[in-house]
Amino acid sequence: MKQETAEVLNLDVQKLIEMLNGALCEEWLAYYQYWIGARVIEGPMRSEIEAELLEHADEELSHAVKLVTRIVQLGGTPVLSPDQWTRMARCRYEAPTDPYVETILEQNLRSERCAIERYREIADYTDGIDYTTAKMAVEILEDELDHEQDILSYQQDIATLKKTLDKMMR
Repeated sequence: MKQETAEVLNLDVQKLIEMLNGALCEEWLAYYQYWIGARVIEGPMRSEIEAELLEHADEELSHAVKLVTRIVQLGGTPVLSPDQWTRMARCRYEAPTDPYVETILEQNLRSERCAIERYREIADYTDGIDYTTAKMAVEILEDELDHEQDILSYQQDIATLKKTLDKMMR
């Protein structure tokens, strides 16, 4: 029989494990979306954005490691098959069928915003009850917010570049 620690006695641990497994599926999908998008990206600032996307992919993978560790600590079983990823994830995987930089950035922005919502929910659910999970969720949330800001900055840079080129063409 599993003994629950004091930090989760007043919490539906099974619900939390389900939330964490959903987030785990989303992290794997986000990892691949960033990684493959970086490999096929085309357009202005490609090299700079490719490096940033690969950095984001590595961070998504580190989030998956944290989630698996916490799921196991809580006595749960992490998602064991990639077949479950799209079924359990709320955040969609968007294949980079249009590899143009603006499309890739927009797809990743949608994914980040979905992840931000997921980690807010986990942080809110565990706040003041399960400090370990709440701390982890906030740390990951901070990374996701940074990713969102990075993407918005690149989108702004591209918009400025387009305006500059447009002015030069007149």
